Amino acid sequence: MNLKKINALLLFLCLVFLTISGQAQPDKEINRKEPKIVNIVNFIRLLEPRDPQITKDVLYETVVKQIDLMNKFHLGGTFLLQYDALIDPRYQKLLKSLPKQSFEIGAWWELPQPLIEKAGIKWRGKYAWDWHSDVGFSVGYTPAEREKIIDVYFTDFKKIFGYYPRSLASRVIDAHSLSYMYDKYKIVASANCKDQVGTDGFTLWGGYWNQAYYPSRVNSYMPAQHADQQLPVPVFRMLGSDPIRQYADRGKVTTLEPVYNYAGGNEQWVNWFFRTFADDPSLGFNYTQAGQENSFTWKEMQKGLEMQMPIISQLRDKGKVRVETLSESGAWFRKKYPVTPATSFVVTKDLGESDKKTIWFNSRFYRMNILWDKGTMRIADIHLFNERIPDKYLKSVTMVNQSFFYTLPIVDGFQWGKRGNPTGLRLVSIAAGKSDVLKGGDPVFTNIDLKTAHVSWPCGSGSFEIDLGESAVTIKTKGDIDKDWAFELNINTNDNLPVRTVTDKQVSYSFDGHQYQFKAEKGKFSVNGSLTPFRLLPENGVIKLLLTDLK
Repeated sequence: MNLKKINALLLFLCLVFLTISGQAQPDKEINRKEPKIVNIVNFIRLLEPRDPQITKDVLYETVVKQIDLMNKFHLGGTFLLQYDALIDPRYQKLLKSLPKQSFEIGAWWELPQPLIEKAGIKWRGKYAWDWHSDVGFSVGYTPAEREKIIDVYFTDFKKIFGYYPRSLASRVIDAHSLSYMYDKYKIVASANCKDQVGTDGFTLWGGYWNQAYYPSRVNSYMPAQHADQQLPVPVFRMLGSDPIRQYADRGKVTTLEPVYNYAGGNEQWVNWFFRTFADDPSLGFNYTQAGQENSFTWKEMQKGLEMQMPIISQLRDKGKVRVETLSESGAWFRKKYPVTPATSFVVTKDLGESDKKTIWFNSRFYRMNILWDKGTMRIADIHLFNERIPDKYLKSVTMVNQSFFYTLPIVDGFQWGKRGNPTGLRLVSIAAGKSDVLKGGDPVFTNIDLKTAHVSWPCGSGSFEIDLGESAVTIKTKGDIDKDWAFELNINTNDNLPVRTVTDKQVSYSFDGHQYQFKAEKGKFSVNGSLTPFRLLPENGVIKLLLTDLK
């Protein structure tokens, strides 16, 4: 073959390659490995009045040890300062010595006596730092007072570090404060506590379960549905919740926090958590926050942190996770997502001998959790989001040691159930006039596109195919599946159940003063008894649920 023919053949092969590559290009973004982001965030308090043995020196040395450990494994991160620690010269010197390319200094939004008094407000706390909602957090102060408090903190922070803080976190924070911080000081990222009911007086329940979201301008806990109604500061969910146990276990904190010897301080649990975090499928991206507040002391967190940090560094070195500061993750999120994205957190293999598997799906319209256990499937949680519902503290204050942030429950396997008797929408066979829980194999999780997660659950000679979309969920059968199937909402008690009326195409609810509906575009509802308030049946083998509260 002469040179001319060889060149012609090579040109042809190149064209074929480019054509094939061009055809595949639209799916490249969909099928690539989704980023798994770790923020190491440690928050700093100057004092801990709840335990006289936890002195200022103990708290300071805890931070020194955290820094030493992070440096040992070349891990950067974020340190967030409560105001009394911010104005302490010892912390200033320590944190100013950290390399700016690896470490970030930001604000921990608990409000101690020196900050409140410098803002010209009378201190109502029992101690110089009081952890109660009505004293130590923004929800205990009027909107005008919040602005004064914010101005003092941000002004003094800039005097000390030469710039305004770019990231800020708190267990809870109200929408007015968060909006003021963005509008005036241009914060880049925020974070709030994991979902919990009553822990330390704080209730956050039903929100965007993990990763991050853009909050409504009137509700810091409620994801917005539209760009013009959202605050463009992503709020990340803290503390690394166990996707199975943190939701179901009442009164037990099951998170990545290293002080819990059954969770973040347990090597078996930590290895399992990071395996499912880094290796299991996820839609969009996956996120977790490592680290601990210094109030727990180095003695209590040392074992857990010294076990976690090498695991995180190894995952980083293998390219399985990205370790970033909180503001770096916030800037990335803002650049990538114009509105809150659809994301998922999946567990394909549970800890130990458990066969549980789960998917948490979040979008700007709703969240859903599906749980498989001992061959059965149930939808354990559905909450709707509505950007127009203000948080309770937008214009008012809490007068008690509690604060409450909610969304709109459709199914609440935690609040409506009890330990040992799980609740939710169970997938059942209703042949011969009775309900039998259907059993199947292991679910398979994939992503259809950038907004849709897919689950295929083998059952008998066929399968149930579930598409979790941005504002709707479709469930249909494939293969040989008995047509007599349905979902039944089973509960433990009718007390305070928000279900009001059931018609063919919708269930009406009333919760916390808000009325809303659970709608079926395909399928129909029927009343089914006191502890199974309704049943959801397919139409021609298909159920399609509309999961938005916007009219």
